[in-house]
Amino acid sequence: MPRHSIFFALGFLIFTGCSPSHALLDGEVAAFVKDWGGKDADRIAAHFTDDGNVMVPNVPMMTGKDAIAKGMKGAFADPKWSLALQPVQVDVSKQGDLGYTRGTYVLTATDPAAAKTATEKGRFVAIFRKQSDGTWKAVQDINNAESPATTQSK
Repeated sequence: MPRHSIFFALGFLIFTGCSPSHALLDGEVAAFVKDWGGKDADRIAAHFTDDGNVMVPNVPMMTGKDAIAKGMKGAFADPKWSLALQPVQVDVSKQGDLGYTRGTYVLTATDPAAAKTATEKGRFVAIFRKQSDGTWKAVQDINNAESPATTQSK
C-alpha cells in the first residue's frame, strides 16, 4: 500500500470517530440501553458476563445471568414498570479491554407500600469488559437515586 494511502486511511478513521469508545457506544451501549427499556429479562441478562453484577438500592445484589434474569422478571411483573436510560459519557481504557458508560435514568414502577405509581430519577454506571470474540459484556451495573421517588395516585 502506498505511504499516502496509509495516512489517508488513518486520517479517515480518526475523522469518522472510529475509536474504541465510539464502537462501544454505537454497539453494546446502544443495545444495552434499548433492552433495559424493554421488558425482556433474558435479553437484559445476555448483556452481562456469567459473573456480572447488578446493584440497585434496597434489593440484594444480582450476580450472574440467571440471577439477573430472575430478578428482572420479578420487576417486570409490575405493569407500571418502565425504565429510560440516558448515557452521558462512554469511555474505554487505553488497553481497549475495559469500558464504561455513565448517565441518568428515570424509573417508573408501582410502590407496593403506597399502592401508587412512583417515579425515581437517578444515576447509573455500567462497566463493560471486551470479550475474546470482540463483543462487550457488562461486568458491573450500579445505580442510585438522586432523591426519594415521587408518587402519584393510581
